[in-house]
Amino acid sequence: MTMPRPSLLQSLFPILVLVIMLALDVMYFGEDSSYGSNQMALLTAGAVAVAIGAARGLKWKAFEEKIRDTIGDAMGAILILLMIGALSGTWLISGIIPTLIHMGIDVLSREIFLPAACILCAAVSLGTGSSWGTVGTVGVALIGIGSALGLPEGWVAGAIISGAYFGDKLSPLSDTTNLAPAVAGTDLFTHIRFMLWTTIPSFIIALIVFTVAGLGGDAGESSLAGQQAIQSLMEQHFNIHPALFIVPVGVIVLIAKKVAPVPALFLGMLGGGVAAVIAQPDIIRSLGLGQNYAAQSFTALMSSSALKTTIETGDEAVNQLLSAGGMAGMLNTVWLIICALSFGAVMQAAGFLERITIAILSGVKSTFSLVASTAGSSLMFNVIAADQYIAIVVPGNMYRTAYEEKGLPPELLSRTLEDAGTVTSVLIPWNTCGVAQAGVLGVATSVYAPFAVFNYLSPIMSLIVAAFGIGMKKR
Repeated sequence: MTMPRPSLLQSLFPILVLVIMLALDVMYFGEDSSYGSNQMALLTAGAVAVAIGAARGLKWKAFEEKIRDTIGDAMGAILILLMIGALSGTWLISGIIPTLIHMGIDVLSREIFLPAACILCAAVSLGTGSSWGTVGTVGVALIGIGSALGLPEGWVAGAIISGAYFGDKLSPLSDTTNLAPAVAGTDLFTHIRFMLWTTIPSFIIALIVFTVAGLGGDAGESSLAGQQAIQSLMEQHFNIHPALFIVPVGVIVLIAKKVAPVPALFLGMLGGGVAAVIAQPDIIRSLGLGQNYAAQSFTALMSSSALKTTIETGDEAVNQLLSAGGMAGMLNTVWLIICALSFGAVMQAAGFLERITIAILSGVKSTFSLVASTAGSSLMFNVIAADQYIAIVVPGNMYRTAYEEKGLPPELLSRTLEDAGTVTSVLIPWNTCGVAQAGVLGVATSVYAPFAVFNYLSPIMSLIVAAFGIGMKKR
């Protein structure tokens, strides 16, 4: 006997509980809400979903299996985060990050930094197809440079995120850029060309906003003196040399060559370790244990890749720049991802996501409302299921038949999935992307989200283009 479909009220109630608890977390804990209270909110809302499902006759085993499968699918992302944490530690003590910051201060002025950072991240992400890889390598250095230039970290992280997701969205090497057309039933390059209608205007507007924001700052003599002081302290503690760029450039080339992210980042971590032993003997001796250089090198590299490392310079602001969390610094991010995916899994197992989807589809009448519903569903799945792949695959399968029945091109569906699914994932504090980028950059999602201009312009631009019928030619 088939179990009856849950009611809409039953399906929405766990979400209501989650929204209320998350709002209370933000009210009382602020930026620290992701360090435990958000996790408890997700688990509590998940427990409510399980209780409602159990009252309807579902067994715990069904929930447990779905949670296990969902978290298992996310193990690749978790390993990437741990590798980025380890890489940041060895890149710090090797002098790679200090060299990037030191030279970045010389090359990038405060006035042009935000648009330049956005364009640089866009270029790297376009070439590699990886927003995570871009943020974890170039983005980490740019955060340090922006801080040294005295720019607000929200603006800097927003520019980095905007550029990284622009490149990821248009790169033929990106997994989501390949996934969306596959789900919608079109080919890759038709999908990319169709996205230009919404992606290019959004990026241009974002660059204008970043340019205006950069021009509004004060780069007086005191600011320049502070930057020179930072460079001087870095020169005192590290051997600054452009040859150290070989390691990050090598990682970017590996990712662009479609080497899997985990081994590419692991090789980057090893490269940072070798560079540290060769180029920074004083740092190795100060951090390492043992009586000889070999023992000191081993212990310093193991410690920096696994645990938090701070280079003491006597200046608190510079100490924060020269600090890395290692793999241990990513554990809170992993914890939040596991809790978020568990909530999404029990919502799926209980049939609540399917029920909400049916309710949304029942209100679709016109072509514009179909596009708006698609965008809204992708955003909803980013919030509820906390995973950008689910936000592409599930709405894609849901709406594909509806687009076909209306005679609309499949690339309209694939573009909407990317405009609303791929780029908004990083704006949700408990989504795997939002958690990951906040953890890597050390900037809370709630802090950078208002300044990730490209990411919230993309779904808006998708609706505007749909409202004016651009690219809406029926088959």
